[in-house]
Amino acid sequence: MTRFILYSIAIVIVVGAIIYLLPGEDYPSDDTTVAEGKALFTKHCMSCHGLQEDGIGPPLGGITKVLSEKILVNFISDPSKAIESGEERARLLQHRYKLIMPSFKGMEESDIRSILAYLQYQTNLHALEPLAIEKKSDEAGLTGRLVAPVKKSGLAVALTEVVQLPRLSNSADLGVVTLRAHPSGDGTLVASDQQGVLYRVKNGTAEIFLDVRAQIENFQSGPGIATGVGSFDFHPNFLNNGLIYISHAETFKGQLADYIISDSIKSEVQWVISEWKMDDVNARVFSGTHRELLRLHAPTFGHGCQEIAFIPGLKKGDPDYGLLYIGYGDGGSNNIMRPELGHNLKSFLGTIMRIDPAGSNSRNGMYGIPDSNPFVHEKDPLTVKEIYAFGFRNPHRMAWDKANGNRMMATDIGESNIEELNIIEYGGDYGWPNREGVYGIATLRDLKTVFKLGNPDVDFYKRPFVQYDHEEGNAISGGYVYDGEIAALKNKYIFGDIVNGRLFYLNIDPQLSDSTIYELAIKQDGKETNLQEMSQTKRLHLRIAYDQFKKELYIITKADGKVRRVTKAY
Repeated sequence: MTRFILYSIAIVIVVGAIIYLLPGEDYPSDDTTVAEGKALFTKHCMSCHGLQEDGIGPPLGGITKVLSEKILVNFISDPSKAIESGEERARLLQHRYKLIMPSFKGMEESDIRSILAYLQYQTNLHALEPLAIEKKSDEAGLTGRLVAPVKKSGLAVALTEVVQLPRLSNSADLGVVTLRAHPSGDGTLVASDQQGVLYRVKNGTAEIFLDVRAQIENFQSGPGIATGVGSFDFHPNFLNNGLIYISHAETFKGQLADYIISDSIKSEVQWVISEWKMDDVNARVFSGTHRELLRLHAPTFGHGCQEIAFIPGLKKGDPDYGLLYIGYGDGGSNNIMRPELGHNLKSFLGTIMRIDPAGSNSRNGMYGIPDSNPFVHEKDPLTVKEIYAFGFRNPHRMAWDKANGNRMMATDIGESNIEELNIIEYGGDYGWPNREGVYGIATLRDLKTVFKLGNPDVDFYKRPFVQYDHEEGNAISGGYVYDGEIAALKNKYIFGDIVNGRLFYLNIDPQLSDSTIYELAIKQDGKETNLQEMSQTKRLHLRIAYDQFKKELYIITKADGKVRRVTKAY
């Protein structure tokens, strides 16, 4: 889920007829300033905001008609101040978009002014009007708490810092996104930074293992948090074949894709699944070759390919051995009012796919489509036969419950109301964009509000196993079922919220009899604390990882680049 600088600006747009508090100002309109502003807008804002289209955040056209340059610049430096003041206009927009961004004091004021100049230029060029929110929208759809609250459990964990990975830029939106145990099983970890570097972590030290940027000509990191390196995983036979799989984004410069979504979408980004083969699996630094498996042409920068994974621990001969699962979001298609681009078997958008990297029966002949896939025998030649399940907004993390037949679990990040964990069924349709959690959405009218469903509509699609609403958090961070030595955590699925860093757990049994979400507290030096206090930031970009060899659970906070291991539970 992307959250960018200018979201905060739009939070303070004045409501309806009273929006014109201050006159518009004259911003620079020279080609250099406008070009710089456009580049910055594209990098930091565009995957959440359009000029006229509603998105994850409000449209930004016309905003310079509303507030003065000074107010806008100051607001970006301290956005929470206006929200906490209780202003009516800010309250209504916060209700609609349900997010407040953190401070961006580190951004150069000259850069902010260039963005505003670009917005003013576009506003004048296209006669754009600022977003108006009618007061009645405060009552539109369901509001407030939509799901039973997370329960306090009395269970707490202690964390020990393992390593702090270096920051490759000054953006808090970028940093470590995936951590895997090295197949050697000796406790070595490999962590990927979204900006294109994989690190080898051993004995508290991180060193560069693979710099993807140096080998991918059109590698793209930015805008936002849904490009760069999305995910990676080691082949289950890595120690013998040296194969690693990586998903990454590339700037579109005319490359042919295996799947496209519409000729009318002039997207600037493609996602690629690639195979990397090491010359020496014992080497500390990657040396070898790579090949492209699958290229996908995406509609926007949002909700791309942020998870790929093999089922861990399978033995050769298992039907799923060596099959790669790929989670791909809706590509932001619904935020640009193009729901028809996804949620059907002719589109890769909003799906979990399954491929055989060792096969060759795909459209491009570079990988295989397992004969056991649910739609592989569909007669329509346009069917995306790689699909394993569909109807997701952003299937951000996948895990398998080993104790219960490798039952597949996947989190789906919601739009503005519901975060969900799904038990993935073979060929299942999970309903997005017609459903968010167990609620309905008027997809083409307003993605930000949901409504109750009656029978039989409530069961038309697969329902989530558990869900929580945005009274608790803003974006679910998927986790793992713990089967290590800490008795208090046994048979618990540990997960959390990406934005506020809260930790949660579920009790897992064969019948899935308990769908209650419990809060998992943190204790350090005998005192209860939280990740916001430990990292000194309100926006954590939480990730969770698990070493299936050592049976150790890791908590990652991308905001400060720290990897912490769970060492005790009370």
